Amino acid sequence: MSLPNFSTDANKAQLDQFLATRSYVDGHSPSQADVAVYEAVSSAPDAEKYPNLARWYEHITSYEAEHKDLAGDKAKAASILASEFKEETAAAEEEDDDDVDLFGSDDEVDEEAERIKAERVAAYNAKKAAKGPGPAAKSVVTLEAKPWDDETDMKAFEENLRKIEMDGLVWGASKLVPVGYGVSKLQITLVVEDAKVSLDELQEQIAEDCEEWCQSTDIAAMQKL
Repeated sequence: MSLPNFSTDANKAQLDQFLATRSYVDGHSPSQADVAVYEAVSSAPDAEKYPNLARWYEHITSYEAEHKDLAGDKAKAASILASEFKEETAAAEEEDDDDVDLFGSDDEVDEEAERIKAERVAAYNAKKAAKGPGPAAKSVVTLEAKPWDDETDMKAFEENLRKIEMDGLVWGASKLVPVGYGVSKLQITLVVEDAKVSLDELQEQIAEDCEEWCQSTDIAAMQKL
């Protein structure tokens, strides 16, 4: 089983739709499935035509140096995407069958098939355009931030953490979780719009703005809304 040909607009549009509700091809973290699709796409897509695909491509590009170290199996990408593209392929085959006139000339069959196909494509595009864009894909993220030591002012740490603002970022509830030797890490929930907020960039911002209090951060959990 192989991946679709992503040099065509139709397949790029299908992949863009697939990524509208997902951050990654498989699961909640980058894997070899993402690397396989990334390599098949081969170049940055048009962000205006394919916003979800462009957002995903840019995010996976940030892991480019780590591609070979990501977990998972590249072959899994083909099976995951197979069901997404099966419907379109089946519909196209059905159209081809309907267009065949066994009693007409070859020229007549070709002209009629092209006319019917053009009408159906136009009707599909009009219907899709009428629906408009869907709701923005969002994720609930649990972020854990570790202080330098047991003398770190955790109240000041959290206050400065919440001062970080990004378009598409909403801070939620938090709590302190003991890790031993009198040290507690800050566990905080946030909601992000996947197309607007890069978790890598957010962690870099935390490291820069909260350097006085924060030793490191980790994404403990991530779930689609």
